[in-house]
Amino acid sequence: MNFRTFSVAALFAGSTMMVSAASAASVEVTHWYTSSSEAAALAVVKKAVEDRGVEWRDAPVAGGGGDAAMTALRARVQAGDPPGSVQLLGLAIKDWAEAGSLRSLDDIAKKENWDAVIPKELQAFSKYDGSYVAAPLDMHRANWVWINTKLMEKVGGTPPETFEQLIELGQKFKEAGVVPLAIGGQAWQQGVVFDSAVLAVGGPDFYRKAFVELEPEALGSDTMIKAFDQLRALRGLTDTDFTNRDWNLASTMVTQEKAGMQIIGDWAKGEFASAGLTPGKDITCIAYPGTQEGVVFLTNQFVMFDGSKSDTEAQDTFASVIMDPKVEAAYSLIKGNIPARTDAVVPGIDACGQKSIDDRKVALEKGGFMPSMTFNHAAPPAVVGAYLDVVTNFFNSDQSSKDAAAALVEAVANAQ
Repeated sequence: MNFRTFSVAALFAGSTMMVSAASAASVEVTHWYTSSSEAAALAVVKKAVEDRGVEWRDAPVAGGGGDAAMTALRARVQAGDPPGSVQLLGLAIKDWAEAGSLRSLDDIAKKENWDAVIPKELQAFSKYDGSYVAAPLDMHRANWVWINTKLMEKVGGTPPETFEQLIELGQKFKEAGVVPLAIGGQAWQQGVVFDSAVLAVGGPDFYRKAFVELEPEALGSDTMIKAFDQLRALRGLTDTDFTNRDWNLASTMVTQEKAGMQIIGDWAKGEFASAGLTPGKDITCIAYPGTQEGVVFLTNQFVMFDGSKSDTEAQDTFASVIMDPKVEAAYSLIKGNIPARTDAVVPGIDACGQKSIDDRKVALEKGGFMPSMTFNHAAPPAVVGAYLDVVTNFFNSDQSSKDAAAALVEAVANAQ
């Protein structure tokens, strides 16, 4: 048993969860956690649910980022057969709440005092019209750069502190015959990189004006053009086979020393750990240069659909399990995130996870806690779709940064 496995087991030592051997209560759970580390992390939640006497009926929809899951969800709802619970991100929760599709979780939230342990910035997505409609399972930081430590040392590189140093390290990898930057062709992967570039170039105030307030002047500004310049420079560090690559396969390129770096959220940490590499040691973790005191965050939350075939008591139990500090801690050890709850203790967390906890505190104090644009936290899904279309078109073409910024202004205006 390795230390990580021991730590997860230790979190549940002495647990007094009640088990019902023959309960009819069940909840159907739609999610997109299908990679090896994601499935392993969710299995922790599933076991805790079943330990409380509720049957977990799994309804996964493959596809990192959840686009395919959302398409499947809309079809289910239109057919009058919504799942019992669904994994949602950001402002997508508000959309379903406005449609009257979600059950209130206020009774559980008040009983368990969720207000005291969930940061207000996360509560903004958990609540609609002042009432809880979602239970947050985690908090991910998206603005990470992951570097294969052995390869970095082999090429004589050091962890970059500036964007220029990041490009220089990429050139060292290229000269050594290694793909400098592993990435995939899905628009959201490129969006994660661009979110970080915008925060790095413009800082928190600009990020907020551009992505939260959607100010045309900010979206089409010289600062936004500089952010596109960074994305263009990073595009020059990728390989030619990225088009159909999933994010976890890009992570595998880093673990197998086929690529030097990956710019992606801390969910990749689970893939690194699954490959037997220790984040913070074998895999160097740094904030995207220029965002050292900032956190681009997203939070996976689960909502309970009204009118589903799932038992309502089972839904309530599921929501309570999600907010169990031991469950969130055990899940985090495998998934790579940090708990949504600020009071959850995570024994055995790696150096990168601890840095994420420390950096969240700094970002909250200094105003650098920024909602992810790519994952529907800064803006509504329609705007995000338009945003990602512009970003991926730029990434896959020779469009100029100036033209891309102008296209972004038009696309966001048309999407509102």
